Amino acid sequence: MENEKERIITPFLSVKDLVVEYTSEGEVIHAVNGVSFALQRGRTLGLAGETGAGKTTIAKSILRILPDYSATIKSGEIMVEGQDLLKLPVKEMQKIRGNKIAMIFQDPMTALNPVLTVGKQIAEAIRLHYGVSKKEADKRTIEMLEMVGITGERFSEYPHQFSGGMKQRVVIAMALACRPELILADEPTTALDVTIQMQVLEMIKNLRNEFNTAMILITHDFGIVAEVCDDVAVVYAGEIVESGSKEDIFIRPSHPYTQGLFASIPRIDSDTKRLNPIVGMPPSPVNLPQGCHFSPRCPRATDECRGEPIAMKELTPGHFCRCFRVE
Repeated sequence: MENEKERIITPFLSVKDLVVEYTSEGEVIHAVNGVSFALQRGRTLGLAGETGAGKTTIAKSILRILPDYSATIKSGEIMVEGQDLLKLPVKEMQKIRGNKIAMIFQDPMTALNPVLTVGKQIAEAIRLHYGVSKKEADKRTIEMLEMVGITGERFSEYPHQFSGGMKQRVVIAMALACRPELILADEPTTALDVTIQMQVLEMIKNLRNEFNTAMILITHDFGIVAEVCDDVAVVYAGEIVESGSKEDIFIRPSHPYTQGLFASIPRIDSDTKRLNPIVGMPPSPVNLPQGCHFSPRCPRATDECRGEPIAMKELTPGHFCRCFRVE
């Protein structure tokens, strides 16, 4: 009984104090600065924030596909079922990529090989991880294509023969081919029109529920967060500034940055003539501000905010915020 309770309490994925830096032309870019979060099976965590906040770097760190020549994971842990992915040998990590953990990339045009048929690209992962025959791999590939709404007859077609929405479905089929336990979805609907976007989101939700898969969804769109996610982490300048359940973030946004993001969203229930955007621009990751990274743009910032680094504060059970001024 105690082992069962421990299994339920222990998160499937746990990221602790992750620090990632890039180097470019002699400068150090502080991309991720002490990020920590946990994720249970069957739940979806939304990473929300502006471009350049470090969301994609967090996902690529989990899969360990950062560019070796420019990126360095300086410190931290990425635990999956008690196993630290950062300490695994390269060959062991290769067995996990595409099998236990898979990624849906933002741009299907760059995620797919233009000179290989879509069927061959999906079947390759199945044969690599399961060691099955070509016939069996092709059969499973056709099943995956049909699962995402593409007929099996299109197995032998090339990426350029598919529309943008269909290419994204192929990428999703590729990510799900080996029944991964964790999906990293990097803005999977950014390049799609609204109609196709809703179809893809509904498909992702259904597949997640069917396989009880954990998922991290990277997005700028709070509408997508509301539709798909269970929990939310708001990322700014390489830090999580607020995290909690979807209800916590939408009903009780507490960090000035989170409040600013919601204030800049148009509402159909109010007659506002102008939106209220966040003043200024995100800081350069080469030279981050002291203390709270958001302080140069925050209307409530004081000298205290510009001093020492600010720790996360638990406001209510499971709802955390990185701000001196919040109660």
